[in-house]
Amino acid sequence: MARQSTIETLHEHVVSLRRFALVLTRNRDDAEDLVQETLTRAIAAIDSYQSGTDLRAWLFRIMNNVHISAARKRQVRDAAGATLPDPVAEATQSLRVEVRQVLAALDELPDSQREAILLMALEDMKYKDAAEILNVPLGTFMSRIARGREALRRAMEGAKSVRLRIVGGCQ
Repeated sequence: MARQSTIETLHEHVVSLRRFALVLTRNRDDAEDLVQETLTRAIAAIDSYQSGTDLRAWLFRIMNNVHISAARKRQVRDAAGATLPDPVAEATQSLRVEVRQVLAALDELPDSQREAILLMALEDMKYKDAAEILNVPLGTFMSRIARGREALRRAMEGAKSVRLRIVGGCQ
């Protein structure tokens, strides 16, 4: 019952959330996306909200965390895009498909694993240096690398099991 009334109370804070989102993003469309993501996460985590505490502060904390997470994702993607080396071989259609599958699989990884893999793959850093950049112990970093690589391996095995049909090609 309290859960349902809390959800119904969320709409009272939408205007202030929009205002805060606009300040954070400085873009109306991005602000709307941020508000929507904040409310989605708030509803998903409504059981963790402690009744009687400040709902507005809880929502703003969620929004700030969502915004920081999105900024980190953008930062990693921008850094990765700027430092990509020139291709060593001309891309074939199948190579392009494989690259897109790898990038899609990377997007599905949790931020912590994606950041670890990108630091190792693109920046060619030592484990210790990358762990320091992410402010995590070396063992945690190595665990993230291992889990991320395993997730990528599984995703790519699943992608390769999908057979493409050649249309109009010679056999």
